[in-house]
Amino acid sequence: MGYPGKNHKQYQTPKRPFEASRIEEETKLVIEYGLRNKREVWIAKNELRRYRKAAREIIALASGSTDTAKIETKRSQLLGYLKRMSILVGDVDIDDVLSMQVSDQLGRRLQTLVYRKGFARSPKQARQFITHGHIAISGKKVTIPGYLVNAAEEDSISYYSKSNLTSDIHAERKRIAKVGK
Repeated sequence: MGYPGKNHKQYQTPKRPFEASRIEEETKLVIEYGLRNKREVWIAKNELRRYRKAAREIIALASGSTDTAKIETKRSQLLGYLKRMSILVGDVDIDDVLSMQVSDQLGRRLQTLVYRKGFARSPKQARQFITHGHIAISGKKVTIPGYLVNAAEEDSISYYSKSNLTSDIHAERKRIAKVGK
C-alpha cells in the first residue's frame, strides 16, 4: 500500500524503451503540443488507457449481465465526463471511447488552449505564460499547464487581471497581435 500522502507515478514507462517508431511519434507530440518532456505524453496515454478500460468493462457487463440499470449508469457517467471535458464532442457511444487518440487528451490541456485561442505565439510561450501566472480561468490564476479545461471553462480563459499582459500596449501583446493577423 504505502503512505497516502506520498505522490505516486501517474504513468507507465514504455515496455520497449528504444522502439524507433514510438520515439518518433512521442517526439512529434512533444513538439506539436509544447510539452516539457515525454513523461507528459505518458501521463496522457495513461489517462486514455483508463477511459478505454472503463469502456471495455461496460461492454463486458452488457454482454454478460442482465442488470441494465447498472450498465446504463456506468455508461452515462463515462460518456458524461468525456463530454463535459470536451474530449468527445457530439453524439458519442462507447465505440468512440475505444477509438480515442492521445491528441484528443492533449488538446484539452490549458497550455494547448491558450495557444489555440491566440494568447501566445507558440505552445512553449503558452506554457511560460501559464507557469509565470499570466493566465486565468474565470478570473482565477492557474499555473498548471497540464490542467484539463472542461467545456464550461473554455470560454473564460483570459489574461490574469494583475498581470502586465492585460495592457494592450505591452510589447509581447503587440507581437502576438502581429502573428495572429
